[in-house]
Amino acid sequence: MKTVVITGASSGIGKEITKKILALNYKIIGVSRTISHDDFNHENFTPLQTDLSDKDSVLQACEKLQKENVSILINCAGFGKFEPHEELNPETIINMSFVNLITPMLLTNALLRDLKKNDGYLININSIEAIRASKFAGVYSATKAGLKAFGDALFEETRKSGLSVTNINPDMTQSAFYDNLRFETSAKENEKLLALDIANAVEHILSMRKGAVVSDYTIRSLNFGISKKRL
Repeated sequence: MKTVVITGASSGIGKEITKKILALNYKIIGVSRTISHDDFNHENFTPLQTDLSDKDSVLQACEKLQKENVSILINCAGFGKFEPHEELNPETIINMSFVNLITPMLLTNALLRDLKKNDGYLININSIEAIRASKFAGVYSATKAGLKAFGDALFEETRKSGLSVTNINPDMTQSAFYDNLRFETSAKENEKLLALDIANAVEHILSMRKGAVVSDYTIRSLNFGISKKRL
């Protein structure tokens, strides 16, 4: 049974991907700060509590995961804060950069030999902001564009191996991502994505003939919509 590491598995897109892959009969190691067995209650699920914004915690997780012979790494954890750049707290800038970009690079660094050896998959859950520029999203866009660039470079670097590298760039997706923001997804079904849409994209990637790779997978809602929260 192949082993999959999924960051951000305790909520949102990461949780939906974890449920989907468990149903496909993989062994999952779910990584997040608060994750536990109770989140999935499945014999093939193992939680690994890790503060993905803390260097020492991430490096400890890397050391543990290097013993697991991992075949698939899905970098899903991330957060955003959308304000005029001068209004951002420096700690927010540091934490966003670490969670969204540095942690995926550290985990990939630790697991890349196994991923290549096992003809595996590296899947980065980016954002539509990785391929466009939006106001108040400078740091978030930079981290996501950086993660996409990292994935694109690794695709070229590892093409002589059996590793498949894919960047998924979802538009606004209904999830807890927006809980502490001033806006959220539209209530209309055709103006938002669901976490299941992203999980289905991951299933599609894993089901493809191994000789073919969707290196860049952008998912948009049919129509545009956004809801501003009442303060």
